[in-house]
Amino acid sequence: MTQRNRPRSADGEPVDERRGLAARVTLGRLFTPPSTEFVMIASTAVLLTLFGLVMVLSATSANPTAPFDDALKQGIFALIGLPLMLLISRLPVKFFGRIAWPALILATAMQLLVFVPGIRVSSYGNTNWIKIAGFQLQPSEFLKLALVLWIAYVLLRKQARLGIWHHVFIPVVPVSILVIGTVIGGSDLGTAMVLVLAVLGCLFFSGVKLRLFILPLVLGVIVVLFYALSSENRMTRILAALNPEACDIKDECYQAVHGVWGMANGGIFGVGLGNSQEKYGWLPAAANDYIFAIVGEELGLIGSLIVLALFGTFAVGAFHIIRKTDDPFIRVATGGIVVWIVGQALINIGVVLRVFPVLGVPLPFMSQGGTALLSVLMACGVLLAFARTMPASDPSAPERGKVARVSVPSERSETK
Repeated sequence: MTQRNRPRSADGEPVDERRGLAARVTLGRLFTPPSTEFVMIASTAVLLTLFGLVMVLSATSANPTAPFDDALKQGIFALIGLPLMLLISRLPVKFFGRIAWPALILATAMQLLVFVPGIRVSSYGNTNWIKIAGFQLQPSEFLKLALVLWIAYVLLRKQARLGIWHHVFIPVVPVSILVIGTVIGGSDLGTAMVLVLAVLGCLFFSGVKLRLFILPLVLGVIVVLFYALSSENRMTRILAALNPEACDIKDECYQAVHGVWGMANGGIFGVGLGNSQEKYGWLPAAANDYIFAIVGEELGLIGSLIVLALFGTFAVGAFHIIRKTDDPFIRVATGGIVVWIVGQALINIGVVLRVFPVLGVPLPFMSQGGTALLSVLMACGVLLAFARTMPASDPSAPERGKVARVSVPSERSETK
């Protein structure tokens, strides 16, 4: 086709067919099916959040004064968190590295507010909440995601020197100790343990040599043990978990015993949604730390296994990202997030089953608490952003971030 015979627009100007072809390629990328990892993580996050809303409504329905207030507040945070998760999933991966330092500084500054009189709020001996303008939140929840992104960013810049111990430790270990120390200062051992797990998860998936990984692990265990042994209340809870028969079911073992009774009462099929007996004053933290006990009582073993299967699916999707990616930042950040969320879930369920002492750790996605729900959904948004870099589930579809090469005849060949 010669220049004279090329298609022309309404005003007589020649039409550039290559521009139209590029537009069609871009439009095709827009409708490219998401990767399997994206579907697994997004679907489990949504299902667990909706499941949690139903269980919080059931657990708080026994409140004689305002039976729906707590569930309504949780629903508002879910309506904010789910769109926020999808919004974060559209951000480029480089953005998370750029905000790593500012995010950690801001989250740490918010955590330091728990030491300000008049703002801090205490609950069950922990002082890790703040209340500003009538809104109560737990800054340490945002600290988890900020610390993971920061460690991933720092280790990315040291990728070629991870075999040298001082490049691994500095500044990761000192800064992590300072950050976790702000949480320990508020007497929140459970959250401190989750932060330690997240740090260890980042170090493990960064490819640090095992001999360098063992020392931070030992230091983390020593710090947790020292902090646990320094409090009589925490020692009582630990001894109660190690020797359940020796503790007083009317005192330190009260909630732990009723949690197990609720699980046992549910049997295989449960007593029915909304029919829990333990939520009527027998289980004080029914909607919070012991929400899994309400799941076991009302939905039985089947409901409990569904929750475990959803967390297992979430973990599989995250580990697929770790296995497939070539980006060290994505691998380390994904490892830290999945160890944080899945590890926290296992700790919470272990507390309900009396495998671990009472630590005050909520069940991700499901326990009542707006700040905890927001932080977990934001972390899922980061994982979904990482999942967008994975190949699509359709083998014939082009990889994300790449435009398929299409041969376009040149004008010289057209004139031949």
